[in-house]
Amino acid sequence: MKSFKKHTLFYPLFWATLLLVGCASDQSGKQSHTEFCLAKLDGAEELYKNGKYGRAQEKLEEILSLCAGTGAMEKAQFMLAESYFNLELWIEARGEYGSFILNFPGSPFIETAEFRKAISSFNMEYKSSRDDANTTVAMKDFERYRSNYPESPLLDSVNYYYGLLVERMAEKEFQTARLYYRMDKPQASVIYLKEFLDVYKQSKRRKEAFLIIIKSYTELDQFDMARNYVEMAKAEIDADDKDTPKEIAKVEEKIASAEKDFEKRIKKDAEKKRIQKEESELTK
Repeated sequence: MKSFKKHTLFYPLFWATLLLVGCASDQSGKQSHTEFCLAKLDGAEELYKNGKYGRAQEKLEEILSLCAGTGAMEKAQFMLAESYFNLELWIEARGEYGSFILNFPGSPFIETAEFRKAISSFNMEYKSSRDDANTTVAMKDFERYRSNYPESPLLDSVNYYYGLLVERMAEKEFQTARLYYRMDKPQASVIYLKEFLDVYKQSKRRKEAFLIIIKSYTELDQFDMARNYVEMAKAEIDADDKDTPKEIAKVEEKIASAEKDFEKRIKKDAEKKRIQKEESELTK
């Protein structure tokens, strides 16, 4: 799995504005609740800048629990999400970015949060043999980002990651189809591969998928369908691809040989039935 990691760029003017909110002490000279929270935020930020993300998280969690209405919440929530992101704790990072997006929709960092939420989803654990729920979640996160920020300079990156997610889905479908073929269930393999070839036009597995579906139809004695997919495969061969034409030529030979064997079986079965019929009439 590729991991996307980028250290946070702080925005001094924005944070300075937050720190100016509610900084006055009461008349007795004691530290106000706002000052207490902002001091904790300063301490958390110092730990964060030094890469001590775990220790920073403790202070940030405390701020989020105690400091509503003090001007410290927005920065604390974003910094907490960033700390999980930098630690590559993707599930936690996605959850914290989600909370930030929900609670601070007008923040100047909302676009950054949405992008990194999607990246966190992309990096969550994935295995092609398991449920593809995490892939679906990541795809929805990137789709939401593209919808909300159609002019974003990050769209090239979004499209890149989205393409990798589509290939994950394609790989899962292909592996299922290939498993059925290896289990001598060509009919089931055909069902999966037909949809695979219709849906995943850019998949790196298309060549293999064509070869398997051709072999499957041949084993099912559906030679016309096998030849139809041979022609489709030929139409997609790149000019620089020297191996695929040779492989297709081999499967064409197998189709022709299998068809001859099929015709022989048909004739043999027909002859057997004729003899059985004649014998049955003689015994009447």
